[in-house]
Amino acid sequence: MLRSILMLLLLWLVFPAAPAQERGARLRHLLGEHQADANDITALPAGARVLRDIAYGSDAQQRYDVYAPAHAQGLPIIVMVHGGGWSNGDKNNPGLATPKAAYWLPRGYVLVSINYRMLPKADPAAQARDVAAAIADVQRHAVDWGGDAARTVLMGHSAGAHLVALLGARPADLEKAGARRPRAVVALDSAAMNVEQIMQSRHFPLYDRAFGSDASQWIAVSPWHALSKASLPMLAVCSSRREDSCAQARGFAQRAQTFGVAVQVLAEDLSHMQINRELGQASAYTSTVDGFIANAVR
Repeated sequence: MLRSILMLLLLWLVFPAAPAQERGARLRHLLGEHQADANDITALPAGARVLRDIAYGSDAQQRYDVYAPAHAQGLPIIVMVHGGGWSNGDKNNPGLATPKAAYWLPRGYVLVSINYRMLPKADPAAQARDVAAAIADVQRHAVDWGGDAARTVLMGHSAGAHLVALLGARPADLEKAGARRPRAVVALDSAAMNVEQIMQSRHFPLYDRAFGSDASQWIAVSPWHALSKASLPMLAVCSSRREDSCAQARGFAQRAQTFGVAVQVLAEDLSHMQINRELGQASAYTSTVDGFIANAVR
């Protein structure tokens, strides 16, 4: 009940003048829907282990879940970071972890889905530090559930895509947290690659709440500005149905090229929510992402 009230309040704050139906559609577009669907009852492979709420910090939101196949040993790890506008969401969101685990566990992967502190408790810079700390903890304990810390791939959707893109662009932040260098990043439909550009043009109030009014802070949490020769290779998936996502992804890839960093852009004719939920279903889209990950962890 409380969650529903909070979601309605966010809806009115973000889109106060729009008709109710439009506000609902646009909020779902930004945050992803939270209703359950058929993907969430996808059966995990026989014998799969699910370890829930492993702590990597003292805050109740600093937890992660591990999905590992039976008899796992030395398997690459996919670390999943949920979206939700930096203020909402959960590691067990409908359509997030379970369908991806059902797809990748039989293919010889461990999947980890993490939570991190939300606005207003933690701004995106602090959230990125949470994600880095979680990755370091996952890697330290990977052998306990059959993972190979040296073959870690980061994946995130929406706000989570922004956070993994930021860490991938500036892997020194991962090293500060004690994490080993991941192999690659998969960013699922982030429209916040160049934060300074977003904040200097017309934008949703959602971004004001996340990034504030300090231009130096925009740059500090901008993946575009964090790029260097040390950045990780990335796959930036973008929804061609959105006005800004693919433009942000392509601008990011173009800048990465100047540093000799490989960033591939994969435009999909899917909604923001579908970019997340349909990954793991049998499709050319899933096969392309799977191929990118498989090549990264060889």
